[in-house]
Amino acid sequence: MIGSSPLQLAFLVAAGLIAGAVNAVAGGGSLLVFPALLAVGFPPLAANVTNSVAQWPGYVGVVAGARHELPGQGRRLALTSVVSVFGSAVGCVLLLVLPAAVFDAVVPVLVLLASALLGLQPWLKRWIPPPAPGMPDRLGVLLPAIFFAAVYGGYFGGALGVILIATLSLCAGDELKRLNATKGVLSLVIASVTVVIFALRAPVNWAAVALLAPSTLVGGYLGARLARRLPENVLRAAVVLLGLSVGIYLLVR
Repeated sequence: MIGSSPLQLAFLVAAGLIAGAVNAVAGGGSLLVFPALLAVGFPPLAANVTNSVAQWPGYVGVVAGARHELPGQGRRLALTSVVSVFGSAVGCVLLLVLPAAVFDAVVPVLVLLASALLGLQPWLKRWIPPPAPGMPDRLGVLLPAIFFAAVYGGYFGGALGVILIATLSLCAGDELKRLNATKGVLSLVIASVTVVIFALRAPVNWAAVALLAPSTLVGGYLGARLARRLPENVLRAAVVLLGLSVGIYLLVR
């Protein structure tokens, strides 16, 4: 339960604001809210599902702020959105039926692997050159990869943006800034599925959602505007550092 301290409330609002911006700029902003909820006394499962629901308005802000990068991506968005719906539903069901010990054991590893994947992306591009801008997407790899990313997003969601942008940049023939906008749409699709399922079946703390949701919305919109102006290496470095830090935190806490 949220503490009554004004300092705790301000801490969560600040975490939501920064998380929304980080989701837009590099992905992984939910990694800020999850430990923030743990810090004010939430058990891990409640912190996870509350975090997932609270992130939804932030993704709306991301898409609104990045809408100018979406034209011309209709087919890519339609195909990846369909597999994202099914994948996120599978992830939500796994979270609700598997023991809590499984969640505690696998989440730090998943976060660290996701961060390492993005950090190694320049070298991966040398070994597996991505399609050039304007070339067809590698749908045979892209769609299964997005499905499994969505399963992860429904199960935990922390650093989901890391996995999505890494997958898109390796399999889709477009500029990173446009793929970053695609990442925002897919994050919103996955978050929408988790909101519906968790609202019906999971221990969501709606007071915390009411506190976090407006701040993630504002942060997401402002972050999306900023992301259009940042160079690719800054986007990558920001999320890799964040993901590694939180992954280590989850291992040692």
